[in-house]
Amino acid sequence: MLLSWLAIQTFVTLAFLWTLRTHRRNSLPDEQLPKTAVILCLRGSDPFLSNCLESLLQQNYPQYDLKIIIDHREDPAWKIATETIASLGATNVQISPLSIRRYNCSLKCSSIVQAVSELDESYKIVAFVDADAVVHPNWLRELVSPLADPKVGATTGNRWYLPTGKYWGSLVRYFWNSSAVVQMTLYRIPWGGSLALKTEVIHETELLERWARSYTDDTMIRRVLANYGFQVKFVPSLLILNREECDLPRLFDWTKRQMLSSRLYHPQWWAVIADALQTVLLPNLLLMLSIAALWMQQWDAAALAFTSYGSYIVALLLLAIALEIGVRPIIRDNTKVKTKLSPATIIRMLFGIPLTHWFYGFALTLSFWMSKVTWRGVTYQIKGPWHIRLIEYHPYQSLDQPIDSKVSL
Repeated sequence: MLLSWLAIQTFVTLAFLWTLRTHRRNSLPDEQLPKTAVILCLRGSDPFLSNCLESLLQQNYPQYDLKIIIDHREDPAWKIATETIASLGATNVQISPLSIRRYNCSLKCSSIVQAVSELDESYKIVAFVDADAVVHPNWLRELVSPLADPKVGATTGNRWYLPTGKYWGSLVRYFWNSSAVVQMTLYRIPWGGSLALKTEVIHETELLERWARSYTDDTMIRRVLANYGFQVKFVPSLLILNREECDLPRLFDWTKRQMLSSRLYHPQWWAVIADALQTVLLPNLLLMLSIAALWMQQWDAAALAFTSYGSYIVALLLLAIALEIGVRPIIRDNTKVKTKLSPATIIRMLFGIPLTHWFYGFALTLSFWMSKVTWRGVTYQIKGPWHIRLIEYHPYQSLDQPIDSKVSL
């Protein structure tokens, strides 16, 4: 069973790599690019927020405006945003505080509903970006161009972390995310940190009404659009490098939130569970069998079980290296950053794979019983996909920031 599952993982990984390799950057000429609103929702000062803002205000795109919704005027992000905009002398940007804090959806969804509702009819495309995305100059052009296809209702990229962080949490998140990127591409699940939708599609599919009652903004989009005959298109050139760090305690909360979002809105949630059982349960059963055989002094059985387990981990390491090599040209073209896997990093990655399995399995299990979630200091009660309640709120303060300025919020 484990060998069969490894074959499936290898096939899916190779298919993803083939998608990356065969993709050609494509963009429409200026006269065919519609006027676009880029929406950035902020709460807290993300580690690379100023870099994100600079990149968004220097896009190679003829007609676009950046709409920033900040949770509160006292938020530390407000000062960073105003100073960055002033330093660039940008005029195509508007900063607004969140005026209506809805209590039946997340604060981010409240901000999205406000920003989209305030747009006039001249904006034909709405693009969404997160504060952890430092995009390249042609990001918006490459994101919008595929929307010229009438069948495509949304386009998306994804994030890619570095495997060279100083925290074990950074490495575990790297492994988890690299697998998630492949799965999201397979299931056409968009990432809200780099996402564009036709304005008419937003209104036709009643996405605004959905966001006004939702915990997350992106996972449900594929199913909603499919009901109206629209597709979500993944754009490989929009893999965005994320240089933030993450320690294990913060990663644990982050992973549980990701699993909660999948449980609530993923159209193939059962497939996520099946994948977890195969990826986490099967190899760890082998590990437990090897330990039990050692305890009973059955040396041959112990050696066979442990060798099988070790071979599987090494095979996953090779797949991870193949993914890193496949993604590297895109990251290099977008950011000019050259990543390198040193022997020390590869050895660390080898130990990071079992840690990722244990971490992921534990977080997934606990997510089944999550009825409350705290996200950037705000607490929500979760009773169902469309039954969300904000039960505790306070403006984000500088004291809420991590001690390490590079650690994700």
